[in-house]
This record gives sequence, C-alpha cells and structure tokens, in this order.
Amino acid sequence: MAKGTGISKAVAVGIGVITVSSVCGLVLMVVMFQIQIEEKRPLRPPRPTKPPVIPTDLPTNLRLYDYLIPESYKVVLQPYLYSAITNNYTNQSFFFTGKSTVKFKCMKVSKTILLHVHNLNLTNVEVRKSDSNEKLESRYTIHYNESNFLEIQLEGELSGNGTYYDLFTTFEGELFEDLTGLYVSRYTEESKDEDGEDEERFFATSLLQPTDARRVFPCFDEPALKAVFDITIIHRPGIIALSNGKGETDSTEIDGEQWFETIFSQTPIMSTYLLAFTITNFEYISIPSGTNMDIYARREAIAAGHADYAAEITRKILIRYENEFELKYPMEKLDQIALPDFSVRGMENWGFISYQESGLLYDEDSGSTFDKEWVATQIAHELAHQWFGNLVTMRWWNELWLNEAFATYMSYTGVEAADWDLKDLFVLREIQSAFQVDSLNSSHPLSLHENDIQTSSEIIELFDDVTYSKGAAVLRMLSAYMTNEAFMKGIRTYLKTFEYNNTVYNDLLECLQKETNLDLEGFMSTWIEQVGYPVITIITQTGETSQEQFLLKPGAGHDIPWHVQITYIKSDDSGLKKDLLRVKGPVRRPHFQLKDQWVLANINCTGFYRVNYDEENWNKLLMQLEKNRHLIPLINRGQLIDDAFNLARAHRLNVTIALSLTKFLVNETEYIPWESALKNLDHFILMFDRSEVYGGITKYLRKLVTGLYGHFEEYTNNATIPEDHTDQYNQVNAISVACAHGLPECIEMATSLFMDYKNGSNMIHPNLRRAIYCSAIAAGDEDDWEFVWEEYQMTTVAAEKDKLRYALSCTKEIWLLNRYLEYTLDPSKIRKMDMVSTINYIAKNVAGQPLAWDFVRGKWSYITQEYGAGIISLGSLLDGVTKRFSRDVELEELKQFQREQDKNEKGFAARALEQVIERTEANIKWVNENKQNVKDWFNGEL
Repeated sequence: MAKGTGISKAVAVGIGVITVSSVCGLVLMVVMFQIQIEEKRPLRPPRPTKPPVIPTDLPTNLRLYDYLIPESYKVVLQPYLYSAITNNYTNQSFFFTGKSTVKFKCMKVSKTILLHVHNLNLTNVEVRKSDSNEKLESRYTIHYNESNFLEIQLEGELSGNGTYYDLFTTFEGELFEDLTGLYVSRYTEESKDEDGEDEERFFATSLLQPTDARRVFPCFDEPALKAVFDITIIHRPGIIALSNGKGETDSTEIDGEQWFETIFSQTPIMSTYLLAFTITNFEYISIPSGTNMDIYARREAIAAGHADYAAEITRKILIRYENEFELKYPMEKLDQIALPDFSVRGMENWGFISYQESGLLYDEDSGSTFDKEWVATQIAHELAHQWFGNLVTMRWWNELWLNEAFATYMSYTGVEAADWDLKDLFVLREIQSAFQVDSLNSSHPLSLHENDIQTSSEIIELFDDVTYSKGAAVLRMLSAYMTNEAFMKGIRTYLKTFEYNNTVYNDLLECLQKETNLDLEGFMSTWIEQVGYPVITIITQTGETSQEQFLLKPGAGHDIPWHVQITYIKSDDSGLKKDLLRVKGPVRRPHFQLKDQWVLANINCTGFYRVNYDEENWNKLLMQLEKNRHLIPLINRGQLIDDAFNLARAHRLNVTIALSLTKFLVNETEYIPWESALKNLDHFILMFDRSEVYGGITKYLRKLVTGLYGHFEEYTNNATIPEDHTDQYNQVNAISVACAHGLPECIEMATSLFMDYKNGSNMIHPNLRRAIYCSAIAAGDEDDWEFVWEEYQMTTVAAEKDKLRYALSCTKEIWLLNRYLEYTLDPSKIRKMDMVSTINYIAKNVAGQPLAWDFVRGKWSYITQEYGAGIISLGSLLDGVTKRFSRDVELEELKQFQREQDKNEKGFAARALEQVIERTEANIKWVNENKQNVKDWFNGEL
C-alpha cells in the first residue's frame, strides 16, 4: 500500500468555500459573455482576398470567347490580279495584301484575345486602347488546326466592363482556284474582232459561308458576332470592284503604278459570312427600281440578253416579300452576279448575291422552261434569305434550318410573283427528298446541341436535305396546323422583333405562340428536336392507330412519340377531317373502324409522316385507283406510291402491293404520280440492273410508258411542248423512260433528231434536249460522243452546257466513261463546281457506276485536298457513287474506306459515309428477302 497524508478541518472548510466561489464566478462570467454576444455580435475577421482569375487558357471547345464583342471593321484589300494578260512581259499575280482594324468591346478582364485566321501570312499585329490609342504589348500564335485560332497574348491585360480596343493587322494571302474564301477563276471571252482569237479572262470573287471569312482577313468568324463593315478594295485599272455596299472609285498611285481605289459604304450590322468581294471586268444591266439593282455577268451574256429575265422578275419577287413580311428590304442596293465557277447554287451575301450562271442567266433561244423556272426559284430562295439569314440570323450553325428552311419554304411563295405556281411540286421536291435521308439512324435533328457542331466539316455537313427540305416541310406542316394567317402573323413578329440580331428556335416559337391557343411547343418540339419522322399505322378492322419511327433499316430507333395531326377522308365522305395523335399507341379510333369503305390519311401530304394501313385497306385504295383514280386527290396519288414503296423497303408492307400500285399509271397522264413511281422504280433498277431480274423490269416499264409516250407523241414529233408546266415535265419522263427501256419509236425519234443536230440543224426543243441527247449517246458510238464533247466545249450558255455534260455520261463505252472521269479533275475541261455532279451522272449509268466508285476511292486524297476545304458537297459525291450498293463485297469496301478515313482523321463527309453504309446494309437485307418475289411479280405482268 502507499504511504498516506492528512490536513486539518479548518483548512478543508476554507478550500471548499474558495472552490464554490470560483465555480460560481466562472458561471457568472459565461452568462454575462453570452448576454454581450447576443447584444453585439462580434465581426468575423476579413478573409484574405484572392486576385481575380484572368483567362489565359484556350476554350475547351472550338468557339471564341463570348466576352470579346466586335463592333466594327475597317478592311482594305489589294488583289494584284490582272483581268487579262495582253502581252508577253506581264506576269499574272495570284496574290493579295490587306489590312484590317476591328474595334471590339471587352466585357471581362483578360490577358488573351482570340479570333480566327486561316491561310494568311500576318505581317503585323497591334492592340491599342480605343480612347487613348495606348499600345498594349503583345505576341501572337496562329493555331494550324481545326480551330483556326489567332491567339494574341498580352503582357498587360484588357479591362472589362465594356472597354473598347482596336486590333490592327496587316496580312497577305494567295488567290487560289479552290472556290473558297477570296479565290481566282478564269473564263474565255470571245474576241471583239471577227478574226481575233478568244481571250482568257481572270476574276477574283468570294464565298465565305460558312467559315471562310477568316481566309480573307482576321476576324471573329462566328454568325452571332455581328458588326458593321467598312470595305475598301484597291485594284488594277480596267476592272471594277464590287462588295456589299455602294462603291465610289478614284484613281490613285502606289509605288509609281496607277491603281484604283473603291470605297464602299458601311454595311448594316451583319455576320462575317455574308460579306462578298468581286474584282472583274463583267458588265451589267440595271433594273428600274427605288432600290439600286444591277445584274453583273460576262460581257457576251449581258449583250445577248441572258440577264433580262432575271431583271424582269427580281423586283417583282422582292416586292412580294416586302408585302408578305411587312418589312422593307433594308439595304440601299441589291446587286446580283452570275459567276462561271461557283461551288454552290447561290449565296445570299447581303446586298450582293452570287449565283452560278445557270441560276441567274436564261437564254430565250436555247433555254428550256425548266431552266427559266430554275432561275426564278434560285432568285426567290436567295431574296428570301435577305430577311431569313441576313436580317435575322441563327445564333450558331446547329440551327442552320432557321436560315435555310425558311428560304426554301418562302421561295414557293416568292416565285408566284414571277407567275410560277409550284406549290403542288413541294411534295416531290422537298418532302420525298427529305424522307430518304431522314429514314436513316445516321440522320440528325433540325436543331442540334451547340456543342455537337464545332468543326468546319461538321458545319458543312448540315447543308443537307434535312436542313433545307425537312425544315421547309415542317414549316409547311406548322402553317397548316395553326392556319397560314396566324403563322405569317407570327413570322412578321419574329422578323420585326429580332431584326439585326441572332436567334434560337425558341425565339421563333415564342413569336408564333402569341398567335394561337394551340400548344405549339408540345407539337413542334418533337419535330424540331428529335431525329427522324413517324409512320402512322391504321388498322381499319379495329380502328387501332399507332405510330413509331420510320427506318429503312429496322433497328434501334427511339420511342418518343410525335404530335401528329392526321388529316383524312373516307370513300363515303370526302370532307376533310382531323385527328391529333400524341401517343405511340395503339389507341382505338372509332372513326377509323370501317367495313366497306376505305380511308386515306395525310391529305395533300401536309404532314411530315408516312401512312401504313392493313392489307385490306391497301387493296381498296388500289382498286379505287384502277376504277376511278380521280376520287384520290392528285398529290395523294403520288404519296400512296411513295409510301408503299418505302414501306416495302422497310419490311412493313408486301412488295407486291407497292408494285401493284403502279398499274393504274397505264391510264394516268399527271406528272406527280408518274414522278413518284419513277423515283421509286428507279430504286428497283439500281438494285437489280446487274441481275436477271432486270429483264422483267425493263419490259414492264416499256409496256407501262407506251401510253404516256403516245399521249405526248404529237408534241414531240412536232418539236413542241404542252402548255401546262407539269405536263412538260411528264413529256420528258415519257421520252426518258421509253428510250431507256427500248421503245423502238422513241429510239428512232431520238436518233433521227440527233443526226439532224449533227448535220447542223438542231430542231430539238430545249425542254427535250437533255433526254434526247442522252438517249442518242446511249445508242450511239464514239463519233457521237466526240461531237457532243466538242459542242460542250464551244457553247458558252451554262444551261446548254449542263445538258451536254449530262449526255456525255450516258454512253455505254467503258473507255469513254473512264476518259470522262479523268476530265472531271481537269478544270480546263470540267469546271470545279461541276466535278461532283459529273461523277454522279457517270455513276448513275450502270456501266459507269463501278468505274466511278473506283475512281473516287483512288482519287479521294486528291479530291479532299483540292475540293474538300469549302462547301462543295463531298457527301453528295459519296451518296451518288454508292446508290447501287447492295452486295456484301460493296459493304466491306465501304467499311474499309471508312477505316482509312478514321485512320487519316480528316473527317470529310463523315456523316454522309455513315449514311451510305447504313443504306447499303438496308439494301443488302431487302434484296436478299425480296429478289425472288420481285422477279416473279414482274414476270407475271408480262
């Protein structure tokens, strides 16, 4: 045990008292402290402040900073190009220099300026504060990748809060013949002297959409970064300079040489891709109007009156739009120019629209009525863009349809001012075209997420049938749903509210929603935001109605239902009725439960959907067409054929029902059902013209078309055409099909007229030349081919050149087709803008298809290098040369081609390649399942 200790009682009592007193004191102090805290809370000590984060890193995507906002540009360009070389001691110069000052606003402190530049050599870069002209020391880096970033790093920093700065650059660049940016082109001009030789002429022009303004000068090259532009062009004597604004030209001397300086009036606030520049010796005609309107073209085209028709209709279409939109055209001038080499049909540059020659020029002597219609359609499309795209612009390319779908849809109204009624053709040209690409899993929604569209290649791929044609079809459907009056009222509000600004789809929706009590968001979101379209299935025995995504290749679609307004008529009640289907179903609709009647849905194809029925209803409709086709509306006669054939391709309908729907055409003379049938039978030809099935197909078509050929034969033999425009189209169908499938009287007619042409007397009506030239070349020899090639080289009328260029692809001689393919990559023989369509013409020929595919594969690296930088559609090239693909070996070739592209990481036409692979897989499956049935059906009809 431990040793113990002890204390007295008195000491113990004292210690106890002291302890108790201490505890009480402590408790009191705690209480008083809490009272003081409640009455006056102490302040926390200040946290240490962190310095603001000043951005220095590049964006994680390929988009520019949103806090650097351009306001104005002053751009001076000096191309050293001569329009002609008239002596032996002057060298042509494909070179330009320039300088640019962009004033921009900075909304956030930053040490970095980011904008775009591509294929330019920068010789000076300076950044100054706008108010004081203080120079900010900097260094710059050009990123040679898909970003095209010009990154300027500052030693100091940009102030935020809306401070203005000026970025000054000088630069130089080359004028390539690549049809992108500011490029050079050439053409031949007839000598003014009768004995003189033709002379080569040069001009420079531009195509900046979608991302090529950066090839001309450093800029913030995104559609939402709008600014005003002051453009000056310094050019050689003897040529003129054109741009978006009105120009004033004065002579000046530079380094002892005479030059001319054209200063253009300031543009309104606009996107960079809408700028345009041309330096040329073209001539022009003026259109009497309150707005300055001139049309520019080659001297001989103007002298021959080829621009007269465009001059006649431009003002009419413009006024129609001004009245329709209740908004005046905002620019002080409207110039249009016809270019011999331009990679797109037309470009809506604000105040200075560019076209291929065939889109603006019309020759009364050699032009067809189709050529004339084409000019009206192109002008109407580009003029519609002056409001949709130029005045009001989509915020980013992911919603390109806000530009292109509206221009496409409104053009059908615009051409009415030029006396063209084409609205019934909308179904053939827009709906049926869009149906094809949108029936693939590799299609895309109208509105994509912004982050899904980054690179120039991804942007270019959006210029497709979904964006243009499906977008226009959806607008047409929406107009029918909410009434055209309410739709146009909403459109006027949209244009007025957002003029000179950028929009997203929801901005449009809000303006339209104000004009109706209908749930537009619920109705439209499914059509805009999701891929594909539905097939509506109606079972008349039960009335059950359902919908699901229509796919050519059955597989993993999506289960999201569309809001579908089903319009319909019945055999015992022709009154139009409506039914809104919001669910996938099946749901029972008593009005679709029928015994002895038939039902027909989607009247006049106002909805963007296909319709399938039970076999009994299909047979009733088939019998009605054969008994009295006129009880079925004209557009629906074409729709029934197109739906049935595509339902058969998608394994949803027996192929014999689709084929049987063509039998009534023996007595039909209308264009829409015939064109629908021929488009779809052309797919059968593509699938089977390399097999034993083709014999039955060609005999059936010869029998089917004999009556139609006879219907128009008197016109054809007398070198005349019917009065009705759609009859004129069907006359061409009759000749094309009859000659292609061996109708003796057609081949004899074509050969005879062609021989007269070779002998110096071309009595072939311009409407019929394309078909007759092709038929004659297909039946002819090398001498005939050489004659047409010489004619092609000699003619200067673009529309006639196009007819001859097509005819050259019709020969059956393999060696001539191979020669023609080689010509397509020689711009002195086939213009660059015509390369894709010419190869596709050759691929359409059964003898030329394997040659074209091998050619494209073998030359792909060269083609993408020379043609892949701009907006030329390499996707349409892949689509054209693979349309016949329906064999396993062809699928493997496509997949190998895809692997090579993935390895090279080029990204050209990647979406199109996915689509043709998916289509080929669907073709293989369909042919394997239907070949024998198709063969038996055609043989049974002989």
